[in-house]
Amino acid sequence: MNMAHLHLILNHLPIFGTLFGLALLAVGLLRNSEELKRISLIVFILMALAVVPTFLTGEPAEGHVKNLPDVSEAYIETHEAAAKVSLAMTLLLGVISGAALALSIRRAIAAVWITPAVLGLALLAGGSLIYTASLGGQIRHSEIRGGAATLGGNVEGGIERSGHTEGREDDD
Repeated sequence: MNMAHLHLILNHLPIFGTLFGLALLAVGLLRNSEELKRISLIVFILMALAVVPTFLTGEPAEGHVKNLPDVSEAYIETHEAAAKVSLAMTLLLGVISGAALALSIRRAIAAVWITPAVLGLALLAGGSLIYTASLGGQIRHSEIRGGAATLGGNVEGGIERSGHTEGREDDD
């Protein structure tokens, strides 16, 4: 396994973990369940830890793919810039979640307003992670680049057109 493979494996954890934490927190807020809210905060703290190795494997992964056919440095750089934003947002989410968890355990009055604020930050971080992953997918998947040319023809609306109509036979 090389670093590109490891990066592809790791990058799913912060995305799906953050989405899972969002669902838990939303249900916890709707049901006013301190247990669910605390579990979601722990999930966000864990995702802040998970985003670090995901980010750190990105640069070595670049070394494995940058010279492959149909890989553009521009796609890599755009993904890398978005990854820096996602890293910062997810780390901030982890720190704020840690503070919210500590306040919740102490039953501090500030926990009443900080937990909904965590929900907003988690939505932003989750969206940023999804956007970053989408940009990462465009590095090797020309079919999701929107209007990009492929080896077999061109792409219109995400569907490859290679000169024949699928499902139709010639009447010779």
